[in-house]
Amino acid sequence: MGSVLIGVENISTPKWATVGRRAASVSLGKALRSLPEAIRLVVRLAWRTSPRLTLLAGAVHVVSGCVTAFGLLATADVFAALLRDGPTPDRVVSSLPALAVVVASYATRALLDTAVSAVESSLRPRVTRAATDEVTAVLARAELLAFEDADFRELARQGGRRGVRSLESSLRYLADLLSSCITLVAAVVTVGLLDPWLAPALLLAAAANAWASARASKLRYEHFLDSVTRNIRKGVVEEVTTDRGFALERHALTLQERLLAEHRRIADSLMGDEIRMAHRTNLVRLTGRALAGLGTGVAYAVLGLLLHTGDMELALAGAALLAMRTAFSSLATTTRAVNALYEDSFYLDFYRKLLVEGAERAQRSSDVRAPADPEVITLTNVTFTYPGKETPALDDVSLTVRRGEVIALVGENGSGKTTLGKVLTGLYPATAGTVRWDGVDLADADKTSVHSSIAVIAQEPARWPMTARRNVTVGRLDRDDEDAWRDAVAKSGADEVLATLPAGADTVLSRQFNDGQDLSGGQWQRMGIARGTYRDAAVLVADEPTAALDAKAEARVFEGLREATARRTTILVTHRLANIRNADRIVLLDGGRIVEEGTHEELMALRGHYHELFELQASAYRGDLLAQPAPPT
Repeated sequence: MGSVLIGVENISTPKWATVGRRAASVSLGKALRSLPEAIRLVVRLAWRTSPRLTLLAGAVHVVSGCVTAFGLLATADVFAALLRDGPTPDRVVSSLPALAVVVASYATRALLDTAVSAVESSLRPRVTRAATDEVTAVLARAELLAFEDADFRELARQGGRRGVRSLESSLRYLADLLSSCITLVAAVVTVGLLDPWLAPALLLAAAANAWASARASKLRYEHFLDSVTRNIRKGVVEEVTTDRGFALERHALTLQERLLAEHRRIADSLMGDEIRMAHRTNLVRLTGRALAGLGTGVAYAVLGLLLHTGDMELALAGAALLAMRTAFSSLATTTRAVNALYEDSFYLDFYRKLLVEGAERAQRSSDVRAPADPEVITLTNVTFTYPGKETPALDDVSLTVRRGEVIALVGENGSGKTTLGKVLTGLYPATAGTVRWDGVDLADADKTSVHSSIAVIAQEPARWPMTARRNVTVGRLDRDDEDAWRDAVAKSGADEVLATLPAGADTVLSRQFNDGQDLSGGQWQRMGIARGTYRDAAVLVADEPTAALDAKAEARVFEGLREATARRTTILVTHRLANIRNADRIVLLDGGRIVEEGTHEELMALRGHYHELFELQASAYRGDLLAQPAPPT
């Protein structure tokens, strides 16, 4: 046996990461040209969130940059008034108006910076809230099958976490970029007005910084894509190493050290790549800084040459020097903002892809309404294949279910029983073939109208972090029937669970809350049965509803289900064949196909696969296995 428990070699790169890798491989110039699209996304969402605040933020930044430019030009007037032909008391006095303008510009800039912060602090939370709402909405409205796709689940995690976080930071960096660009332009124009030879040198430094920052961001993004599968696997290992759900077997199987070693193996691999990426990034930054330093040196050399040749007066040189320092400061801010926006643009693409794919996978609405209580459910040549799988879970299945029937779906693990229950209730769409309720094709019907008529009792019911009462009534929130609640609790055996809770039905069933209470697997199953019973839907699918119950509780539950079947269509998925002898029909599946169908007596008389399975289970109760002679020793 190999030493690897949970490897990374057997996991494929998600489709969205493959597309991202192609995007990361394009030329730097083309990648930078895609930056406006990310900016448009941020501005569009900000505008939709609050047009007034968006306009106000833009206006304040523009005015702030213009005030800075005005201050630079006014500073040139101050230097000219003070230093031309040497400073004198008269020239000091004559420079006071220009100096007052400079002071006023700095004071105004400070006030505008405060206004910028106030506007952004009001706009940014609104944009974040709107983005979070969009992500939550597409995930809440996605069809059930979408969550069977591992690629979609990871895209939801990346787009919802990194994407929204990048959207929030992009708004801040976009504001910085707008302000710094105006200041930079103002400084370059000021320098150019003083002498046109200084401007190209400043632009050389700007280009070098921009190249280095963009290249470093691209390297980091490529590293993220290269390591995404290992990060997924690392998260899995972290979960099984620390999560409470694995604690019992983790200790009983003495897997702590093996899991820790596995975690370290993947973490070491990621760390090595992180270090190599950091070295490459530092080299790129060093190159960019060297080129930027060369441009800065050229700019100062040009300024010195102009002074030496007398082509620029000392007074104007002082103003040029201040403008150049302002330009370099604004250049640094601009570079950081462009760098951050460029890096965020990749993760904003996840956000955009999530919204697009989420919309494509949304549960469709339709004017076609499914019958509230179908008389006949007909499956015709139905095939269903899970996302990412090649072998169908259901293969050319045809079945007719009539109102009030109790249909038992049986078969070995992986035979397609649970999948068939989901397909005939419209929870999963058929890959091929048709599912009809009274002639209405569920592919065309409004999914809400279909799902409103079904109740599902899952083998592992959802553990809602609600009170015990709400855990039952959430089955039908528009129903307020105390008698129905008591009936559902009694028939499911959940009344025994409630009796053990400190606050009875008002106990919150989650350890995440103060005074919250957790339940055992069997207790949760009873709550799930009560929830499905309270829903009182026309079509009930009970998938291994008593798998975690003892024999007494199981008998009580099946008695309650039998009482309820007279007024609803029931699909019972189970391995325990003794409980389905009274079913109207038993459907045996094998490899996704229906291989036997009939009543218990008919299938036993057939002496086929059902007979074999039933006898295997029955023999254990009759003691046949114990009665067999022991093997020789």
